[in-house]
Amino acid sequence: MMLVKGLGTQDLWHAVEQLRQHKLRTALTLLGMVFGVGAVIAMLSIGEGAKQEALRLIESMGLRNILIESRDFDAATLTQIREHSVGLSQSDVRAMVQTLPDVEGVSSEKKIKAWSLFSSQASSDAQVLAVSPEYFALASLKVAKGRKINAEDNKYYAQVAVLGAQAARSLFPEGNPVGQPVKINYLWVTVIGVLQDRDLSKDEFQGISLGGDRNRVFIPLATALKRLKFEPLESELDAVRLKLDKKADPQLAALTVNHLLSRRHGGEKDYAIIIPAALLKQQQKTQQIFTIVMSAIAGISLLVGGIGIMNIMLATVLERTREIGLLRALGARKRDIQLQFLVESATVASLGALIGIFFGLALAFVIQLFAGWPVGWSLAAILLSVSICLLTGVVFGWYPARQAAALDPIRALHAE
Repeated sequence: MMLVKGLGTQDLWHAVEQLRQHKLRTALTLLGMVFGVGAVIAMLSIGEGAKQEALRLIESMGLRNILIESRDFDAATLTQIREHSVGLSQSDVRAMVQTLPDVEGVSSEKKIKAWSLFSSQASSDAQVLAVSPEYFALASLKVAKGRKINAEDNKYYAQVAVLGAQAARSLFPEGNPVGQPVKINYLWVTVIGVLQDRDLSKDEFQGISLGGDRNRVFIPLATALKRLKFEPLESELDAVRLKLDKKADPQLAALTVNHLLSRRHGGEKDYAIIIPAALLKQQQKTQQIFTIVMSAIAGISLLVGGIGIMNIMLATVLERTREIGLLRALGARKRDIQLQFLVESATVASLGALIGIFFGLALAFVIQLFAGWPVGWSLAAILLSVSICLLTGVVFGWYPARQAAALDPIRALHAE
């Protein structure tokens, strides 16, 4: 028999040999650790993916932006509202900028009802949106070809357009759209740019539509208001974005905007105020609840695995009573015996952690594949799950190791 002098390679091989002699029992013990580590890794990977995706979605809205949108009503209700309010307008925008000292930028939007949209190559069902020049910066949109709409275009009512990536492909499947004409209803415009493709995984966040800029055609706001026709009761603008500086509190700014618009609109709530920062905070709270629930489930799996390790080690102590007595008779100290059994329990936990890593990565991949949930890989998640697993193995292996070390050598040698 091997006399245990300290922790080394021989101790490890001896522990592996002991576990190999009871393959089925060891395998059943490993399952709890494998499922526990796998669940932790999969849960944290999904949580990290959700966090990254939420930041991407919020970026499309602007984390430091405040969005004011005109609400839709049926014809009868809208007629009553228009007796007190003309709806969201450019004068509202000027009033908000004058009232809020922390505004860094502002953009305005107007949806165009396009009953006809085509080029020389194809037609499209893309949405047409009239925007002020600042819209692209506040919406975090970048140009892949050509240029954006600028202040000169808006000032001189230029008949130009910028296409989203999907709209560009549908209108011009055969080539570069920059410089080509496009007809919107009865208005001809010239394409001056194409946006970079930004394919978001979702069309909405926390119930708020993200707009779908990929399939849009953008024209200058002033051009649309001057050259296109609108319904008599329509509001002048459909949406306004306010970008605040870093020192401003979005919640407080939103309250100020709401108070201002309420007075200007005669108390009519024909607008809605959206705070992306508040949506992100709400999403993070939801994610925290999800993480706590999943952590509890993973913790139960690790607890079951730890109990399994304790059971197998207690059974091992009974089976190896004579061996323990012989080791003690040959000079092994109590702490040597205790260390040997702790090495064996840690070995089980290590094997479970190693297999659990692959199981967790595979589980996260399967969830992403079939459920469509985003997954973000994190080394910290793997290290955390492995550390918890090893700690569980050592903690639950301590009592059997202590029981083994406490055996009386003489009685152990005479044990059957």
